[in-house]
Amino acid sequence: MDCYTANWNPLGDSAFYRKYELYSMDWDLKEELRDCLVAAAPYGGPIALLRNPGRKEKPASARPVLEIYSASGVPLASLLWKSGPVVSLGWSAEEELLCVQEDGVVLVYGLHGDFRRHFSMGNEVLQNRVLDARIFHTEFGSGVAILTGAHRFTLSANVGDLKLRRMPEVPGLQSAPSCWTTMCQDRVAHILLAVGPDLYLLDHAACSAVTPPGLAAGVSSFLQMAVSFTYRHLALFTDTGYIWMGTASLKEKLCEFNCNIRAPPKQMVWCSRPRSKERAVVVAWERRLMVVGDAPEGIQFVLDEDSYLVPELDGVRIFSRSTHEFLHEVPVASEEIFKIASMAPGALLLEAQKEYEKESQKADEYLREIQELGQLPQAVQQCIEAAGHEHWPDMQKSLLRAASFGKCFLDRFPPDSFVRMCQDLRVLNAIRDYHIGIPLTYSQYKQLTIQVLLDRLVLRRLYPLAIQICEYLRLPEVQGVSRILAHWACYKVQQKDVSDEDVARAINQKLGDTPGVSYSDIAARAYGCGRTELAIKLLEYEPRSGEQVPLLLKMKRSKLALSKAIESGDTDLVFTVLLHLKNELNRGDFFMTLRNQPMALSLYRQFCKHQELETLKDLYNQDDNHQELGSFHVRASYAAEERIEGRVAALQAAADAFYKAKNEFAAKATEDQMRLLRLQRRLEDELGGRFLDLSVHDTVTTLILSGQNKRAEQLTRDFRIPDKRLWWLKLTALADLEDWEELEKFSKSKKSPIGYLPFVEICMKQHNKYEAKKYASRVGPEQKVKALLLVGDVAQAADVAIEHRNEAEMSLVLSHCTGATDGATADKIQRARAQAQKK
Repeated sequence: MDCYTANWNPLGDSAFYRKYELYSMDWDLKEELRDCLVAAAPYGGPIALLRNPGRKEKPASARPVLEIYSASGVPLASLLWKSGPVVSLGWSAEEELLCVQEDGVVLVYGLHGDFRRHFSMGNEVLQNRVLDARIFHTEFGSGVAILTGAHRFTLSANVGDLKLRRMPEVPGLQSAPSCWTTMCQDRVAHILLAVGPDLYLLDHAACSAVTPPGLAAGVSSFLQMAVSFTYRHLALFTDTGYIWMGTASLKEKLCEFNCNIRAPPKQMVWCSRPRSKERAVVVAWERRLMVVGDAPEGIQFVLDEDSYLVPELDGVRIFSRSTHEFLHEVPVASEEIFKIASMAPGALLLEAQKEYEKESQKADEYLREIQELGQLPQAVQQCIEAAGHEHWPDMQKSLLRAASFGKCFLDRFPPDSFVRMCQDLRVLNAIRDYHIGIPLTYSQYKQLTIQVLLDRLVLRRLYPLAIQICEYLRLPEVQGVSRILAHWACYKVQQKDVSDEDVARAINQKLGDTPGVSYSDIAARAYGCGRTELAIKLLEYEPRSGEQVPLLLKMKRSKLALSKAIESGDTDLVFTVLLHLKNELNRGDFFMTLRNQPMALSLYRQFCKHQELETLKDLYNQDDNHQELGSFHVRASYAAEERIEGRVAALQAAADAFYKAKNEFAAKATEDQMRLLRLQRRLEDELGGRFLDLSVHDTVTTLILSGQNKRAEQLTRDFRIPDKRLWWLKLTALADLEDWEELEKFSKSKKSPIGYLPFVEICMKQHNKYEAKKYASRVGPEQKVKALLLVGDVAQAADVAIEHRNEAEMSLVLSHCTGATDGATADKIQRARAQAQKK
């Protein structure tokens, strides 16, 4: 245990810091780190190096090489830099490499050196060039801040949704600031810069001078500044050798440390553990590393080689040409267990387990001591927590064995935390392997989440390991294995040395019907790589037509897309393809394509009926469909034409089409309609009023109501309206006019072809009982009872029903006998029924 704490270094009385080796780097660098632009991604991310021609003399023809390595020094990519001079490198949150050039263009590369995209930071940056740049991370994404040659700042808080913001000008700034950094406060990105002894804070609206509280006197310049990983704290290195540490809002001072070195440091970064009360800053010079905080003395380390610091959530990574180390504050659980002479429950439990393995009775003594204090659950939890913060598997196993040993003596200790820690450590140990090179700590792993870790394994094309982790953690297929297989398939289609048939077959054999996998997405990636035929083969495995069709249209395979849309039975999808075809093909080819697809043709006709009538007409003409063409002209005569001449012309065209279709009935009806239209126009001219668009019946009725009986009779003769229909029309019209005298004359003009019961009904409808009785006497015997009941003569109706000996008529009369006055009538009918039954 004493040996284990040998690399612990106290910072004051409250915290220990330790530095241990992550990897022995074997990357065979051709340049010193000081001669390169260096960028390392947080959370155990990759390292990018670019030789800077301005720092060392080399032939002008020599181009720099951009190299990307894993955190363990395993080469991931190497490419000759053929673009403009680079000012700064940085990694985005998605592990994309951002290369900021002097002209303000930012080139974005993938982890394996594949070019993704580029964007510009604006014309002002282009004109004034870039002096310096920072890549920073916020909750919204990864941002870029630029210092131009005009000593102005331009910033974008999210390169994924580029919105450039020109920061306010700093008054009197004639040269580059001695140091500057980006900060994020209240969800807004700011820039803090130092000009001599003054500090300025730039936000989107103003430039504000700020003063750190409690700053030592005599400061004439700030040489370096650093913001903590979470943007909560700020450190300032002054030319007096003092380091001021406080909150990022510059409202509170935490501490101040005199390092007695006035030379500006190469780097200064924060080194803090989450939820720790201790605040520390790591400062690096050429051959010296110092950890300082709220303590009289700092911790010093000698650097044998040129090194680079990478701030992390819970510490600092330090890498050089030969080693990669991690410096952090010793976690509380580890400190309590391993501190010399510790009597913490976890320390006693670890000793008890070791003594148990030796078969010593001391194990029982240690265990009893813990149980007597009632601290066994706390001891188990301490060992589990400490195991998570250990880097070496042997120590992890030792602590977990102690926790397992202690659990045996607890009745109700929940096993979830122990099982989860075992799983997490197995995953962490797998990704920390030298060949994988992702040295995540337990705190970083929890902050990053398993989904993001899987994404990063996929980016490194470590598909088998990612799948094994998913299966080991029993993640849902859609979130785990399916998603990874989809990424693998998208990578597979980029292998152009394999035939389309082989790639499609391999992908289908591997994926099958795996839920959550979209073959259309894989096909889209294949098409983006220029492999159209492979994309079509992959789409054959896509069960959803709605996913097939858009990509087929994008690939200019419209006819195949139409066939797929028709097979799906989705009319909206068919309409989408049809409209695309219409814009893509000339008119003749489009119509020929429709003729080969009856369903598509039918749907397009329905569309044209509502949207494109002229196209519908062309379709009917091309197909010699005279029947539908005639119907089209009939509809057009009403929908489009207002002048009578145009309507008649459209109807004439319809009649001609009906004759060609050998539909004489429709043709004659159309001709009658033309004749009616001309007559209605003449009536409007002579009589006034509205006649157009009325039917023959309505026209006759309107004439009768207007008192034009002779014209109405002439119209019935011209259009061969049957007598029965004419009598009905005239009866209704005269009743509406309440011209009872004319109605009586009309009823006596000749024998009514519709009988006289309708006269009774119409009169009663107009509430004229007197006139109704006139016609009730003229109703024939078969309808006499009904007529009498309509006028309310129930007694006479009963006499007629009894006379007719008609059971139905007698029942009808009985249904009308409702009052006391009809009681005699009802009795009469009942007696007639009884006599009929006796006979």
